Amino acid sequence: MSNKIVSIHDLKREFKMGVEIVRALKGVSFDVEPGEFVTIMGSSGSGKTTMLNILGCLDKPSDGTYLLDGVDVGKLSRNELAVLRNHKIGFVFQAYNLLARTSALENVELPLLYNSSISSRTRHERAVKALEAVKLGDRLDHLPNQLSGGQQQRVAIARALVNEPVMILADEATGNLDTRTSYEIMALFQELNQQQGKTIVFVTHEPDIAAFSSRTITLKDGKVVKDTKNTQVRSAKEMLAALPVAADY
Repeated sequence: MSNKIVSIHDLKREFKMGVEIVRALKGVSFDVEPGEFVTIMGSSGSGKTTMLNILGCLDKPSDGTYLLDGVDVGKLSRNELAVLRNHKIGFVFQAYNLLARTSALENVELPLLYNSSISSRTRHERAVKALEAVKLGDRLDHLPNQLSGGQQQRVAIARALVNEPVMILADEATGNLDTRTSYEIMALFQELNQQQGKTIVFVTHEPDIAAFSSRTITLKDGKVVKDTKNTQVRSAKEMLAALPVAADY
């Protein structure tokens, strides 16, 4: 059994659009090791969204293999994919995707509701712990509209952590945030990666965000055109500290 978190080999995804066949992914191959912080970059039409959907077990490849923590995703049924997704992946979205009339604590508890082996007490304890990990231990009962954009994204990250997934999958997670708040969120991702060893795959189109990760995979026209280690990883914490205090961010 491979100890890689993600192992993708010659992955292809085709869609039928009327009589035409659109080849969104054309033989993509890469691995993600435990504890890596990888960004996947690409402009519109690069296949980035299709790759995200497959990585997140929301879609299956037309050909090739995708192993998530040793499990062959292509061989699973829709229900099996949903179970794998819930247990193995923590999602963080650009739009936060929090339930509006539900407290921060209840939003974070939500993924655990689908796991019948977890008691309500354990669910509560794990949700509190996850919110404390993102420095929101004093905001447990706040509704989303009582939180800033950055705080809402922190709740979303806590929700991604609560199931103790093998991989955090973030989709443009700083896209709705201003510069200062973006750096705060990236500093949190770096902390989760460097201090807690969390494996993170971060999909973005912003090169300055990619510079905070340890490796960048670039997609273009459905193929990997570049896969490079970032030898000079920027510290989001230092970038945050360097921002002018009086600036209108």
